[in-house]
Amino acid sequence: MGTVFCSMLFSPGASAQKKTPQVLNASIMKNDIDYFNSLDKEDVRNFVSNAATYEWLSDQIPLFECPDSAIQKIYYYRWWTLRKHLKQTPEGYIFTEFITPMKHGGKYNAISSALGLQVNEARWLHNQEFVQKYVTFWLDEDKATTKPHFHNFSSWVDDAVYNLYLVNGDKEFLRQHISALSLDYQLWEKERQLPNQMFWQFDVKDAMEESISGSRKEKNIRPTINSYMYGNAAALSKIAAVVGADSIQKTYEDKAAILKKLVMEQLWDEQASFFKVRKEKGGFADAREAIGLIPWYFNLPPDKNTYAVAWDQLIDTAGFTAPWGLTTAERRHPLFRTHGSGHGCEWDGAVWPYATTQSLKALSNLLNNYKSHGKMNPTVFYNEFHKYALSHIMDGKTYIGEYQDEKNGEWLKGDHPRSRFYNHSSFTDLVINDLVGLKPAEDNTLEIRPLIPAGQWEWFCLDNVWYHGHAVTVLWDKTGKKYGKGKGLRVYVDGIEKGSSKKLKPLKTKLI
Repeated sequence: MGTVFCSMLFSPGASAQKKTPQVLNASIMKNDIDYFNSLDKEDVRNFVSNAATYEWLSDQIPLFECPDSAIQKIYYYRWWTLRKHLKQTPEGYIFTEFITPMKHGGKYNAISSALGLQVNEARWLHNQEFVQKYVTFWLDEDKATTKPHFHNFSSWVDDAVYNLYLVNGDKEFLRQHISALSLDYQLWEKERQLPNQMFWQFDVKDAMEESISGSRKEKNIRPTINSYMYGNAAALSKIAAVVGADSIQKTYEDKAAILKKLVMEQLWDEQASFFKVRKEKGGFADAREAIGLIPWYFNLPPDKNTYAVAWDQLIDTAGFTAPWGLTTAERRHPLFRTHGSGHGCEWDGAVWPYATTQSLKALSNLLNNYKSHGKMNPTVFYNEFHKYALSHIMDGKTYIGEYQDEKNGEWLKGDHPRSRFYNHSSFTDLVINDLVGLKPAEDNTLEIRPLIPAGQWEWFCLDNVWYHGHAVTVLWDKTGKKYGKGKGLRVYVDGIEKGSSKKLKPLKTKLI
């Protein structure tokens, strides 16, 4: 049964006093929440009922307002859908992927394929118990079951846990779980590492089955799992540094360095200027696929134009760009969309929100952390993100499902019960961390790096973001008339202005 939230649960390290919005009011989302509720017959009810959702979200999420009505509406819709997947169990809270029971689901219908995206999304909830219990479930509770399900799918859990820490600053949580994280990495080495120290994976275990380059039998070396394991090793090294585990830090620093070198040597196809799958039988797969952009999700490739040219495919109509979103395989390939249409889970070109999320996060990293951007710029990011927001629709009603036709947006599973409210991607994290650009750090730094193109918006506000136990507000007001706090970009911490700029550009200041 659903329940009304408990408003007295706070994130570790947060002050005892509840934070309140400084600029916006929760009523900004009331009409949207009522509309979303009206679309749902609520045949499945988990921790928070529809009736309690407005009050629960008012207490739990950062508020957001912008002149792009599609992005703003879907921001609240994705919080509304994430809440539907929050389940209370005897072992604590978890987030489900499918709203209905699945044969391949584990205990409590838990499925790990989108864990990294779910943790990134849920890290912005004010009560950190929800996401921390979910991580603990996979690291501790699942492995104690008769048939553990965690390794049913590739994972970048260590990277997600480190990025969770950057938001909440909870060192004790890292200290409690570093051993489990390290043991889990070693298990992946035992299960999937080849003698050459690279990792293999079936496409179905990457949660990307029926792909052009993949197989359910061949031990192909894929950019996915190798990028994930690089990201995990790099994150474990950073986690170890935070908790003072010197030997673990050095071990995973070395593993990350080795894997980075191998990915560049073995998975970069110079002729195609792209990261590709290396087949078990030898040679590269002949298709460029969106998984070739995943290395940038973890800042793996060197900062050189030689590699940045791969991103040209993102704006090429024969590459990945399509009327309804980013395709999962290059459209020029003869096997594009040939594996069926909604019969299973085809990753041979259709638009998957999961892959869109990964590609947009990787693009954000390219624009923020690299000097060599190729043809990429904030306008490309914004246009694709806006397209992503618009894709949340079926029969004129707000919707998120599994995957879509790239030309007309048809959800290829239709209104299948398993696809409703599909929790397999992220959106709100892309708004907070990438579009507005709040970049968490280990130290006392508060950095904003917006990816909103110059002249695109005259105003926006992200309010009541809980970061290191403080309430952060970021607002842009070109004329000063929208919010009445002056012209330009302004950042507040617990209601106190900490930094400002006349232009919408990167801004770095101290948190306290």
